[in-house]
Amino acid sequence: MINTGKLAGRTIFITGASRGIGKAIALKAAQDGANIVVAAKTAEPHPKLPGTIYTAAAEIEAAGGKALPCVVDVRDENAVRTAVKNAVEKFGGIDILVNNASAISLTPTEQTDMKRYDLMHNINTRGTFLVSKECIPYLKKSNHAHILNISPPLNLNPHWFSNHVAYTMAKYGMSMCVLGMAQEFKKDNIAVNALWPRTAIYTAAMEMLTGKESDQFSRKPEIMSDAAYAVLCKEPKNCTGNFLIDDEVLQAAGITDMKQYACVPENVDKLMPDFFLDVAPEKLVEFAAEGSHAASLKKAAAPAGKIEGLFQKIESLLSDEIVKKTGAVFEFNVKGEEAGLWFADLKNGTGKVGKGKSPVTADATLTMDSKHFFDMFSGKLKPASAFMTGKLKISGDLQKAMKLEKLMGGLKSKL
Repeated sequence: MINTGKLAGRTIFITGASRGIGKAIALKAAQDGANIVVAAKTAEPHPKLPGTIYTAAAEIEAAGGKALPCVVDVRDENAVRTAVKNAVEKFGGIDILVNNASAISLTPTEQTDMKRYDLMHNINTRGTFLVSKECIPYLKKSNHAHILNISPPLNLNPHWFSNHVAYTMAKYGMSMCVLGMAQEFKKDNIAVNALWPRTAIYTAAMEMLTGKESDQFSRKPEIMSDAAYAVLCKEPKNCTGNFLIDDEVLQAAGITDMKQYACVPENVDKLMPDFFLDVAPEKLVEFAAEGSHAASLKKAAAPAGKIEGLFQKIESLLSDEIVKKTGAVFEFNVKGEEAGLWFADLKNGTGKVGKGKSPVTADATLTMDSKHFFDMFSGKLKPASAFMTGKLKISGDLQKAMKLEKLMGGLKSKL
């Protein structure tokens, strides 16, 4: 995307601009000669992530813009208000706001502590609302007013809620700000849009979360900064209330070569799709290496309600009481479609469930086809009946094996 100079002299307030996508957008606008307010928390170097508001400001000025570094936690109303006031005093007003600051935790409901829930909602949804609210009086005075939220389209496919509902709610809160404010401030000629990447974007934060290998299947932040630049150069009245995707914006602007944005050009056709788009979940799972952006989907891809999911559920329900009542170690030799060896140590410590051979000697080994296994644990097939009809074979201590029937009785309502 070639710079046109359309943002020269414009003042752009960007949250989370000390690194990543926020900084990339700042540098692109700086090449036009824009004034950039670097509103972020990082005043001191982060032990794992490079960049502070001051190093970002230096890069912005080296690129041709003017910078005002401001220490801002978007959860802090006074800090936001002070930064906006300082921006107006230094540059005379605010023309553009980019709500980029965000927090992420891809955890299911039971594994999401409320401190993490509050962090995501206070930064993503509340922070976006607060910073927008404080900037709007000055945007109303601009003849080129834009708000751009780095947030996804409002895709109501249940899949995007099922694995990390707290994060989805928080991120969609940013998008609902777009939906509402675009209509609310249309009369004031303030454009309000959302921009979201088609694929994973490789940043220092992404590297910290997923490892250096994540660049193999990601695009550079420049695809987002180029797309943001294209949007922010448009006349506000002609572009508002949209949920935009980075490569679609660029294609509409005449840029068809997306290979230039791939971190590894040879993998241009193997890029990992980002969340919240109309992408089949299994497409994301292809990239779900341990700890990756899609790691939570790996568990979702395991046979739902089948053998692996069953053992994961049993493990989550272990308690001192169950171990005390059972007092036995079992091996499960599962045959058929989901063949595998599993164990359940319900004798030692607080209990343990896992895949493979038991690390301690098993008291009993149960052999069964996978198609009957879940039925037995969910109460649809009684162990005694399964044993008598030959569907279940038991070797070892039969008396201890029969203790499983009580365990299953206690678990079936929870499986």
